[in-house]
Amino acid sequence: MFWKEICYRKLNFLLALMGVVAAVTLVVVFITMTKASQNETRRLTRDMGFNLRIVPKETDMNQFWVSGYSNRTMPLEYVNKLVEAKAVEYAHITATLHKKIEWQDTEVILTGISPEELEPKAVKKSKMIFAIPPEKVYLGYELAKALKIETGDKIEVLGDSFVVAKTLSETGSDDDIRIYFDLKTLQKLVNMEGRINEIMALNCMCSTKGDDPLGEIRRVLEGIMPDTKVIMNRTIAVARERQRKMVDNYFQVILPVLLIICVLWIGAMAMQNTMQRQQEIGILRAIGFSTYKISMLFFKRMAFSGFVGAFIGFGLGTWLSLEYGPEVFKVTARAIKPLYGMLWQAVIVAPLFAILASFIPIMYAIGKQPAQILKED
Repeated sequence: MFWKEICYRKLNFLLALMGVVAAVTLVVVFITMTKASQNETRRLTRDMGFNLRIVPKETDMNQFWVSGYSNRTMPLEYVNKLVEAKAVEYAHITATLHKKIEWQDTEVILTGISPEELEPKAVKKSKMIFAIPPEKVYLGYELAKALKIETGDKIEVLGDSFVVAKTLSETGSDDDIRIYFDLKTLQKLVNMEGRINEIMALNCMCSTKGDDPLGEIRRVLEGIMPDTKVIMNRTIAVARERQRKMVDNYFQVILPVLLIICVLWIGAMAMQNTMQRQQEIGILRAIGFSTYKISMLFFKRMAFSGFVGAFIGFGLGTWLSLEYGPEVFKVTARAIKPLYGMLWQAVIVAPLFAILASFIPIMYAIGKQPAQILKED
């Protein structure tokens, strides 16, 4: 009787199916795009730059802020200490060495950057900053422009010859007067092997507890590296955290609203279907069919529409996400992928969702007495 009822009432079944398909499609698109939005937000806020700088404890902060770097040094091994401690959640840990010199009658900053950005959790992530080939240099915008130096040219620094691997775009900061080296290359060039004067890192404020994340980080670092101090760029840290929370809160509010709309939609169609079939229900009740048996007829149909709708909705939602998602989230477009785990969740949840959404309309329609139904018709 269940299959016969579906075949006889094809239009009503298709309308119910469309409701479930729409609900599953919306949820799949929403969750897929939510993940894409979160990835995009993480990437964009990451590109705001490092928010933690760890320098030697004896650093003169006046000199630090005037020069932009510490004139004191510390062992390169401190980077490994930080990675191994795993006490605070850092990412993109990068060792640097800076030295200001006179070069071609111009004051420049030599900067050595470690080729790898270490991750305490050993998770491979894309680099925040470039890696420079050994024996080559990157040249800041103003230096390249003023001295008419182009990519591929050779320059001499402190008696050694280097090939300019790249001239950088304008940043509007002191980075425009820097010459960038591989860390070991610069250490050797300035006779400071094994020494650095800064560790840069990225720290998410969500990884610390309480209202004083910098204080907590400093307390932890004091136990790991007591002869260092940490500086946090609060502007970047707070902006990153606020953006992350804004995105999370936005989607936490929108998803329930979408689900409520879908429930009302499916419920309205179930009500319409049952109200149009009042005479049939009255006749079935009059000839002896129980309320349970009639209700199961409707519920089975809704469960089947939920089962079929789960597959169609997942496919449609995934296609829409893959088709239009990259146009919205251009930075992380390649990271938008089908969430196959949602298919099996949809197969389980969609039938239950369809039944619950139609429960009240169905029970209301079949709860009337047969005589009352037939009298009304």
